[in-house]
Amino acid sequence: MAFQFTDENFQKEALESDIPVLVDFYADWCGPCKMVAPIVAELAEEYAGVFKIGKLNVDQESDTAEKYRVMSIPTLLVLKNGAVVDTVVGAVPKKVLLDKLEAFK
Repeated sequence: MAFQFTDENFQKEALESDIPVLVDFYADWCGPCKMVAPIVAELAEEYAGVFKIGKLNVDQESDTAEKYRVMSIPTLLVLKNGAVVDTVVGAVPKKVLLDKLEAFK
C-alpha cells in the first residue's frame, strides 16, 4: 500500500528519507489520478524498502503542493536526498514510472 504523505510529515518522511521517494500528488475527483493510482500502489509493493512510494492529496495538503508548484495533477515527483530529481506530469504508463525509478535506484 502506498504511504500517505501530509503537510505535517512531508519533511521527515519524504525530504529526510534514507531511500529515494516517489510522491504522487493527486485529488479524489481527478480522473487521470484514478488511472495512475493502481500503478502507484503496485510500485509501492514492488519497490518496498528500495523506494518510499506514496500519495499526497492536494486538496487536503495544499501547503506542500504549493511549495512544489504542483499546477496539474497527477504530478509525480522523484526525490533523492531531499531534492527533486525528476518530475512526471499526467497519467503515464507503468513503464515510464519504472524507468524513472530505475534511474535513481
